[in-house]
Amino acid sequence: MSSSINPVDNTERNHGDQHIAILSLHTSPFIQPGHGDSGGMNVYIRELVSSLAHKGAKCSVYVRRWKRALPDEELIEPGVRLVHIDAGNPELKKNELVDVVDEFSEGVERDLILRSNVDVLHANYWLSGISGHALKHRLGVPLVTTFHTLGKTKITSGEFEPRDRIKKEQDIIDCSDIVVANSVAEANQLKDLYAAPQERVAVVPLGVEHAFFAPGNQDAARSAIGLGRGPVVTYVGRLQPLKGVDLALEMFAELQTENGVLLIVGGASGTGGDKEVSKLKQRIKELDLEQQVRLIAPQPHHILSTYYRASDVVVVPSKAESFGLVALEAAACGTPVVAASVGGLQDLVLHGTTGYLVNERDPKLYAHYARQILENPLHGAEIAMNAVEKAQQYSWEKTSDQILNLYTSVTSRALVDCR
Repeated sequence: MSSSINPVDNTERNHGDQHIAILSLHTSPFIQPGHGDSGGMNVYIRELVSSLAHKGAKCSVYVRRWKRALPDEELIEPGVRLVHIDAGNPELKKNELVDVVDEFSEGVERDLILRSNVDVLHANYWLSGISGHALKHRLGVPLVTTFHTLGKTKITSGEFEPRDRIKKEQDIIDCSDIVVANSVAEANQLKDLYAAPQERVAVVPLGVEHAFFAPGNQDAARSAIGLGRGPVVTYVGRLQPLKGVDLALEMFAELQTENGVLLIVGGASGTGGDKEVSKLKQRIKELDLEQQVRLIAPQPHHILSTYYRASDVVVVPSKAESFGLVALEAAACGTPVVAASVGGLQDLVLHGTTGYLVNERDPKLYAHYARQILENPLHGAEIAMNAVEKAQQYSWEKTSDQILNLYTSVTSRALVDCR
């Protein structure tokens, strides 16, 4: 174990003064979510580091250089530094990145040695977790890991994942000083599928920016995006099989509304993303819904609130979700959600109170619950009020407070040793 960096003694300092190395190898948290490999994790890191910086922490965010013209370093805001690390060809695809993790780790290590101190490594996603695991042993600093999605969970949802991912995730869990779960469901998956020790799993939900995501005038929102008065159902997310956009379309077809509109806000994602978009367009044509379905490019995050406010129902039909940020943001805007009963969505949506949870991947069942809202305005209004109240329990302020406490706890005890 290298002694090039010594963790700073936190016993006589405010926990907000810590220097945190945030690892996000495969995607930059400062690019627009909704396409490619960018999604809720990007929002999580961006909002978390901003809130941590406001509390006095210093955050260095390490991202693989994904465009040649990117600067070596950017100051995003006071206390938040973005560092681009050279690791392989910038144009590598996500499924090729496991081969450049070592190069990424070496680049991060060089930068941290130049800075002379770091308190905590916080890895996001399994690829960054591999890097964090190696750096923990080299630098002798604690490792906090947030997976955002688990390989075994995706496999049980019918997704393909390389066998090596599962082994690497197990190694990361075995050596992490804390594993942050975004929901109770994810914490249970960590314990049941990976035998993660309960005392090293902490549930910290994501937050929501209430300054942007809040109830507003539906007519004004619809006018802003060119919608009329008919029913509006909205799907927000990447267009990939895991997120269930195909189910959202089939649900809308089951509703059989002559003047209704389905908004699909998002872009192609992953190796099969373009194929998924082509299949989606073909299915829209087969269902004769070309005049009622609008495919909308990914929007700046804060603009999504306009789409939520314009909607009568937001559908979240994912096969797996560690949290389900779309459901929370929609609820904060006062829009009822019909969601799959999976992962963190089971924490966010109270069935029949703040929205509806669907146990089966059946478009007829999704349509049934959507009708409960669309055909009963008073019931829909009550659900909307309850959803806003529930969403008030979540904020990035609370999230960052809990994460800071975890950072302090891991720097005040002996490191977990997996060797």
